[in-house]
Amino acid sequence: MSAPAEQVVLLDADGTPVGTADKATVHTTDTPLHLAFSCYVSDGAGRLLLTRRAVSKATWPGVWTNTVCGHPGPGEAFEDALVRRARQELGLAVRDVVQVLPDFAYRAVDASGLVENEVCPVFTAVADADPEPEPSEVAEWAWVDWDDALSVATRSPWALSPWAVLQLPLLDAARR
Repeated sequence: MSAPAEQVVLLDADGTPVGTADKATVHTTDTPLHLAFSCYVSDGAGRLLLTRRAVSKATWPGVWTNTVCGHPGPGEAFEDALVRRARQELGLAVRDVVQVLPDFAYRAVDASGLVENEVCPVFTAVADADPEPEPSEVAEWAWVDWDDALSVATRSPWALSPWAVLQLPLLDAARR
């Protein structure tokens, strides 16, 4: 018996849950608004862990981005979903999870025409080890200085996912 398909929570324009959809079918050229999260993990030295999406990903393949992102399942708490995805995608245990940008939302269209359309609260967390990524999720990773990541977002936005470009300056302002 195969595992049930991963579900995402669909939202109305006000952010109220209105149903669910199979994650594998939700990202199209007409993606409905749905619930997600984004997380930026730092280490004990204060460096930020950036990841490059696997080239097999449907949206923004091979693009550098935040540490980990995903979708909470129906009834799943954000922190539980974040911890689950960090372990699945990066083989990484995270701690000290803090919601920093609770109202972040965005819509972006990638070069293939696929759309991200998400209410996507942003979190920070801490990890005490290097990741051991799942290759189907993450092509590579790097610990970087926050200021360097912010510089890339502002000076070379084409090098990062659109959500990272929007989130990094907001996170920088929140952490100062």
